[in-house]
Amino acid sequence: MTTPLSADAPHPATRYWPLVLAATAMLMITMGVRQSMGLFVAPIGQSTGLTVAQISFALAIGQFVWGAVQPVFGAIADQRGPGRVLVFGGLLLAAGMALAPALASEWGLLLTLGVLSAAGAGAGSFSILIGATAQHMPAEKRSMAAGVINAGGSFGQFLFAPLVQAVISVAGWGVAMFTLAASALATLPLAWPLRRRAAATPQTGANATPTSTAPGIGLREQLRIAVRDRSYWMLHLGFFTCGLHIAFLVTHLPGEIALCGLPASVSAVSLALIGLFNVAGSLGAGWLGQRFRMKYLLAAMYASRAVLIAIYLISPPTPLTFFLFSAALGLTWLATVPPTAGLVGKLFGPRYLGTLFGLTLLSHQLGGFFGAWVGGLVLERFGDYSWMWYADMALALIAAAANLPIRESAPAPVGAQPQAQAT
Repeated sequence: MTTPLSADAPHPATRYWPLVLAATAMLMITMGVRQSMGLFVAPIGQSTGLTVAQISFALAIGQFVWGAVQPVFGAIADQRGPGRVLVFGGLLLAAGMALAPALASEWGLLLTLGVLSAAGAGAGSFSILIGATAQHMPAEKRSMAAGVINAGGSFGQFLFAPLVQAVISVAGWGVAMFTLAASALATLPLAWPLRRRAAATPQTGANATPTSTAPGIGLREQLRIAVRDRSYWMLHLGFFTCGLHIAFLVTHLPGEIALCGLPASVSAVSLALIGLFNVAGSLGAGWLGQRFRMKYLLAAMYASRAVLIAIYLISPPTPLTFFLFSAALGLTWLATVPPTAGLVGKLFGPRYLGTLFGLTLLSHQLGGFFGAWVGGLVLERFGDYSWMWYADMALALIAAAANLPIRESAPAPVGAQPQAQAT
């Protein structure tokens, strides 16, 4: 008789690292596709006559849908296993990309880029992939694994941004959409090693907290516990701001660069640099999360964004400025994901991580909706993005402060037993 895997029991690395690598490769594709959407704003506008605000609204709906489906798909994956969710997501993502050129109207883009492709990418994104692997891993390895998976998404942005810009320049945005649709189909075989979920076991030992999953607890009861937890809501507040930053930049950074009179190639390189440097940022955040309190890492990352934006605003609008800004920003771009997911796991255990972290990502994408949409409105109203930059700085400081009171036990020194002291 085979003994079910325990989420907190020691597992041989040969068992869980292949899952991490499959999840990393899948996120590389889904995030590479999603984070390239800003490059399509100008070409779609030029070929269809749609305004920046109209296209931005479709992408803003996509930001919201991407977040809204993750707790739903996360709950299905937690209950029935992630395999079917990941396959369904890959098919939806491919369909949305392939149909976009044929439905190039305001309502057509809302359907294809705002709903279909966004829902598909959400089904193969952070909450499902990190949740699917965390259940098979010892607790002390989850932060690093989340960092590796997250780095895959950033590396996808590094790979896809210049590729998409090159295809748009040579063959047009329609062919670039078909290229992304074909790439999305590559996620289907990657779902196979991630198809099973681990057996449910209680979280025990030094990593347990008063709100950790209890034996036999159901999803509804776990959700009731989570919504009464102040630390969980502080994570939501910080992640809302993170989503606003990222969606605004990934949607409107090409427009900001164009306003400075610089070519589209600067936009592609800037987005690629964000992705490349976030590989290091994600791996670093995963490693640091095993040694320092993750709430302090999050506070430092959010505060650093306010500083970087202030430096950018007083710098000359040259390609070098954008490259340095993108590289520096890339260090924290999606590096917030490993510590945020790690804190959710610390607070509630891994059993329903797909659902609980999915809800946190929904807050992220509510911010993403406003970042993408309001950015377009600000541009049309004022002629530039100045007010969005000012709002970004203020919200970054609020997010940094919101993470400080989160309840988190101090990590154990390397090689020592962790202390079960929470503050």
